[in-house]
Amino acid sequence: MKALVYSGPNQKSWTDVPNPVIQYPTDVIVKMVATTICGTDLHILKGDVPEVERGRILGHEGVGVITEIGSGVDQLAVGDRVILACVSSCGRCANCRTGLYSHCLDPEGTPGIGWIFGYMIDGTQAEYVRVPFAENSAYKVPEGVSDAEAVLLSDILPTGFEIGVQYGQVKPGDVVAVIGAGPVGLAAVMTARLYGPSKIIAVDLDGARLERAAGFGATDTVNSGDSDWKEQLLALTDGDGVDVAIEAVGIPQTFTMATQIARPGGHVANVGVHGKPVELPLNELWIRNLTITTGLVNTNTLGMLLKLVTEHALPADRFVTHEFTFDQVQEAYDVFGNAAEHDALKVLIHDGPRILPRAHSTKAG
Repeated sequence: MKALVYSGPNQKSWTDVPNPVIQYPTDVIVKMVATTICGTDLHILKGDVPEVERGRILGHEGVGVITEIGSGVDQLAVGDRVILACVSSCGRCANCRTGLYSHCLDPEGTPGIGWIFGYMIDGTQAEYVRVPFAENSAYKVPEGVSDAEAVLLSDILPTGFEIGVQYGQVKPGDVVAVIGAGPVGLAAVMTARLYGPSKIIAVDLDGARLERAAGFGATDTVNSGDSDWKEQLLALTDGDGVDVAIEAVGIPQTFTMATQIARPGGHVANVGVHGKPVELPLNELWIRNLTITTGLVNTNTLGMLLKLVTEHALPADRFVTHEFTFDQVQEAYDVFGNAAEHDALKVLIHDGPRILPRAHSTKAG
């Protein structure tokens, strides 16, 4: 089969590799129908994640059809079309029983980490993939849900919802600010609406992304490149700050912004993946009664979000702006890696020619 293989920093190739095989009774083999690219994949390619071995197949998101099942699998069958959660979880250990799938204690991969696709085991940017703990990590796709919708449920929608909205404890009437209008930030914008906030303010340097944020549910936008961005944002509140500040970028400056705009007693939900230490001025923050949360997505809300997508309550396909076939995966990386230049959010990489249903989508190749 063909797969996208990491060969070291800034080296990747779409090349022939052996087909995956069942290794454990709870495994299934899936023929990939669609996958996508995450910012984490770009970090791996830059060499920022040294745990990833050379020869690893990248990717942790996708939709496919089961072609083989392990002897311990009885709730899934050959021919089932499934969404693959980016987090693999046994469903039985102490952490999984509390819904903390991201810290599954099963020894496959790295004990205590549920993200193993494209990290500790071969991932989803391939024609076939082995899926561990399939009954707790693969979700049947209902009729009528497109690949473009389903693939967004692997990672970014649960991430924005769980680590941004739920950890931020968004409540009816809250004023919510989402710093970073990239895919995960927009996922937080979209899913925050489920809790009935009075305002959702999107904050970003990119004017095009701010324009797009309105279509995902933002009531207001603030360009953080403006010298008076903070004053603009506070003017949209009672002057005391926002109830929930969701940080969806992952750099020290945006985390500091989030702590600056949260009101006393407010929440700062950090979703962005930080590659550098962040200063936390507790001498200033301790008196403000802030709650600061961090986290790796559990995907324990994937099933619930899938129901909302099925009923068209969450227009997930709006995230997909470009599509490619599997043999165009290198081009897909070029577009996603230069998202601002191409006005790209998420790219759909699939197994054959297919035009996305939305008029704004771009067909590559």
